Amino acid sequence: MKRIIVTGGAGFIGSALIRYLVSNELAKVCNLDKLTYAGNLSSLKEVELSPYYSFAHLDICDAAGVAALFQDYQPDAIMHLAAESHVDRSIDDPLCFVKTNVLGTATLLQASLDYWRGLPDDKKAAFRFQHISTDEVYGSLGKDGFFTESTPYDPKSPYSASKAASDHLVRAWGHTFGLPVLLSNCSNNYGPYHFPEKLIPLVILNALDGKPLPIYGKGENVRDWLYVEDHAKALWLINQKGVPGETYNIGGHNERTNLQVVQTICRLLDQMRPKRDGSSYADQITFVKDRPGHDLRYAINADKLRNSLGWEPDQDFDSGIRKTIQWYLDNNWWWRPIRDGKYAGERLGRG
Repeated sequence: MKRIIVTGGAGFIGSALIRYLVSNELAKVCNLDKLTYAGNLSSLKEVELSPYYSFAHLDICDAAGVAALFQDYQPDAIMHLAAESHVDRSIDDPLCFVKTNVLGTATLLQASLDYWRGLPDDKKAAFRFQHISTDEVYGSLGKDGFFTESTPYDPKSPYSASKAASDHLVRAWGHTFGLPVLLSNCSNNYGPYHFPEKLIPLVILNALDGKPLPIYGKGENVRDWLYVEDHAKALWLINQKGVPGETYNIGGHNERTNLQVVQTICRLLDQMRPKRDGSSYADQITFVKDRPGHDLRYAINADKLRNSLGWEPDQDFDSGIRKTIQWYLDNNWWWRPIRDGKYAGERLGRG
């Protein structure tokens, strides 16, 4: 059984990956996480007592700490998800994103290289440094076309620029030093345990709390949505079968405007948790000033992943968004402390 270090495993996608690996006994996992505002060990409640799971409270910028963990845990792979990831927050505090996403990734790469060089030949050949990134590094699309693995980078926000820089660093360590690296760039994720600063959980929880449902501009911005558990399965498939040095785009082929997403959530909530007065949650929709530099459209072509590795998502947007809403209706034990403490839904990213 492989021994995996997952960085950022207390975050949204990282915790989904760990739950998938540990609950299915696919790998032994050490969760390396700094536990910033969005890190939440409660997201791993269902696997925290498993003998296949352990936790290391650590910052990826701590070179000595990371090196010591590598020697102690002896990983077969690093699955690197630790990152500052919210565009709005990158507008408010861009240097925090540069430190974690750029310097942190470089520190992790160098620690991985030093560790990898000391492995015996068989383990060296099997080792993987897997970097999980975003489609936002490609910039903004017009009304037509899709991002492919060969699309030129054109990041527009401090967040996407910092992720683009980390992608380039990973490729550089692979090309220059021979470190066996894998990269993936994914479209917008949604699903359970999503920190409620992002659009879908924010709208669901604001709706339930009777608060306005804010939509930037006219709600015309388009995103390609992927259910987070489908992403986790894709990441493990890439880890197992991906070719070192290659990049794989991951997308759900579920394009929706932001307005369509919010309207869908309102329609489903009207069915699943109707208001006592019979009104619609859509009455809470409000249009607010757009954030600076808001990209118009993202859309992923995932043919390479489908054709070369045989991946297909299990959920389309209609099934996935219903599952997501039901999870938030059933699990206020997880999100209510966040709303009452860390983040109550206030506007971010005013610039």
